[in-house]
Amino acid sequence: QVQLVESGGGLVQAGGSLRLSCAASGGTFSTLRMGWFRQAPGKVREFVAAISWNAGITYYADSVKGRFTISRDNAPNTRYLQMNNLRPEDTAVYYCAVQVQPYNPIYSRESTYRYWGQGTQVTVSS
Repeated sequence: QVQLVESGGGLVQAGGSLRLSCAASGGTFSTLRMGWFRQAPGKVREFVAAISWNAGITYYADSVKGRFTISRDNAPNTRYLQMNNLRPEDTAVYYCAVQVQPYNPIYSRESTYRYWGQGTQVTVSS
């Protein structure tokens, strides 16, 4: 069982930046990837970015490529989503989630992620 806790959401003006964190606990030895998804009001949840747990290989949705960066820093079980040049259309609840072993080549489908955080609100004003 893996527990995920997101933090770092908030209100920012268009063009601004936010950094989301996702801390994992409860046994991450079988984690394959960590992903970020978002859900705007009235819309389906969509893939944003993902990072392989050990190798650090990154994946991005076209809508955020060049503006968002998913990374791992010094904290061993925490991954980050740096969001720059934010737009009003980035407004959503952002969720982190993890895939577990065995290997799955699909990184953008939410049904392949087993554990989910509670979500953090990001609001971008125009």
